Amino acid sequence: MGSEGKGERLPQAKLPEIKFTKLFINGHFVDAVSGKTFDTIDPRTGEAIAKIAEGDKEDIDLAVKAAREAFDKGPWPRMPGSQRGRLMMKFADLIDQNVDELGALEAVDAGKLLFLNKIVDIPFVSGSLRYYAGAADKIHGETLKLNNGLIGHTWREPMGVAGLIIPWNFPSLLLFSCLAPALAAGCTVVVKPAEQTPLTALYFAHLAKLADIPDGVINVVTGFGPTAGAALASHMDVDKISFIGSTEVGRLIMAAAGQSNLKSVTLELGGKSPLIVFDDADVDIAVDLAHKACFFNKGEVCVAGTRILLQEGIYDEFVKKCVAKARAVVVGDPFDPTVTQGPQVDEKQFEKVLSYIEHGKREGATLLTGGKACGDVGYYIEPTIFADVKDDMIIAKEEIFGPVMSLMKFKTIDEAIEKANKTQYGLASGIVTKDINVANTVARSVRAGSVWINCYLAFDPDCPYGGYKMSGFGRNLGLHALDNFLQVKSVVTPVHNSPWL
Repeated sequence: MGSEGKGERLPQAKLPEIKFTKLFINGHFVDAVSGKTFDTIDPRTGEAIAKIAEGDKEDIDLAVKAAREAFDKGPWPRMPGSQRGRLMMKFADLIDQNVDELGALEAVDAGKLLFLNKIVDIPFVSGSLRYYAGAADKIHGETLKLNNGLIGHTWREPMGVAGLIIPWNFPSLLLFSCLAPALAAGCTVVVKPAEQTPLTALYFAHLAKLADIPDGVINVVTGFGPTAGAALASHMDVDKISFIGSTEVGRLIMAAAGQSNLKSVTLELGGKSPLIVFDDADVDIAVDLAHKACFFNKGEVCVAGTRILLQEGIYDEFVKKCVAKARAVVVGDPFDPTVTQGPQVDEKQFEKVLSYIEHGKREGATLLTGGKACGDVGYYIEPTIFADVKDDMIIAKEEIFGPVMSLMKFKTIDEAIEKANKTQYGLASGIVTKDINVANTVARSVRAGSVWINCYLAFDPDCPYGGYKMSGFGRNLGLHALDNFLQVKSVVTPVHNSPWL
């Protein structure tokens, strides 16, 4: 069926077995100190999947204590990088062996398409582990030729205990964009997964134990941002926070880090990415890229290309084909291989996206297709396209994080660049053109951490990724990500006959 959605109640047989629901601290699954639990919800139905241990400050204290002990006295930061790499490779092998179960957990917890979880997300996780496992024994310092009879060198040492606060849109992939380089660097970690999507993080902890990752190196505390997340961000014994999520929460984490021990912070935050399509582009290719940029993962993508900037000459044909493609989307159960868009992650996000659609209507944008919920069960929304969108409209300025596309016209390359940069964000951007000079000019001028030319969502473990402006700072992926978890120490020694002796 098309984007009308599926409203029937889904069979419980599609639920994978939920094996791990407790906190993982110092190598063991344990209840929260308070004994409290919370429900993780199936976005296909709005019903509870399982009761998850609700960690808070006391549990964060225990997890940080375990991570600190493992870092200060344990083998992980002291073992040769090659040995850390071998254990990370074993971890990756176990993930590959459990791809079906991990993919199903991601589908039922986050509403992500099962077949994509199995061929994209989970393989990216194991691939990232292998990439950084190969880097673990190649972390080198420098030799320094100093003046005044001195010789020096630098060491790159693990930062210590790292807190990883992970969002719900790509619960596995984004976890390992932080966890894999942290492990390679020799850090120990406390993971706080999103409360909406805790299931895969707990399963990964189980696999880490099977891979012989030493106790205390990886700890997982499930719970809520204002309690567990805030306690981790402000903890005096945490040396590093890596956060992926909204700009609003990123501000809170920076404040907490500054008010505690001035811990190092890496932030990958929101986006409002432009995809700029020039008149010379192949229309069919441009439509495919725009559709993928905006609607992939039901629009719950921080780099989503939601502002489609179209040169006047290509506008009419593009709009006709783009609307037809959106109307052909099959919205429904992510376990169904014929479905191409699943539900939004939870009721709160569902209502938020629908409220933005209403803003677009009130502000005078032209609704071309979509614009409403699908079915009467679960959190499904039709792929939605607005035309005649102005720069000052809310739907053009704010991150929606749902399947909503805004179409905007431009005449000249200078106007396109101005429109692309007219945002507080700077996470990613796309350019579609056959003219290499246009592509290079725009790529140099757009203020964004990633620029994709004639492609979109082109991620690779070797390619650094992060934002400009209010999209954060620091880089995940690539060898740059190791820098997030390493410190540089300078060692200086006087040579013979030095004036320092």
